[in-house]
Amino acid sequence: MALPQGRPPLGWLGLVLVHHLVTITACPEADFGHLLNEFCLTKFKLEMEEIEKKLWCDWDQTVKSYREVTNCTYLIAMKLDCYWPNHQVNDFFLAIHRHYFHNCPATGRVLKDPPSNILCPFIIAPILVTLLGTALVVYKSQRNEGIV
Repeated sequence: MALPQGRPPLGWLGLVLVHHLVTITACPEADFGHLLNEFCLTKFKLEMEEIEKKLWCDWDQTVKSYREVTNCTYLIAMKLDCYWPNHQVNDFFLAIHRHYFHNCPATGRVLKDPPSNILCPFIIAPILVTLLGTALVVYKSQRNEGIV
């Protein structure tokens, strides 16, 4: 059946809109939310409990668990024919961040002093330059050669 040129008939437009509506609402949201909590969140909670609370902001300690929970949400979304990410996934991760990562710095790393072998040269070098500069000024000011 050939479509007439110009505007598509209202029936054709309605069919396209219904197809998009069915595609958008095909995700069983109640099941999706339940599966996210049952499979992804439960495993993530267990893994985070194994890590000391003070290390939750250490990305090296949590990256594996965070990557796994992300993959879990993606796999469940694909299995249920849901879009990923969607509003439930966003809410899911916001809840995780509010509970586990709310005190972490924006960089995701725990702030700590560098090792002494790196820090000491940055402290000692300016002190030595200041002392050397002061000694040079004093030395030059005590020599009166060439002044008439």
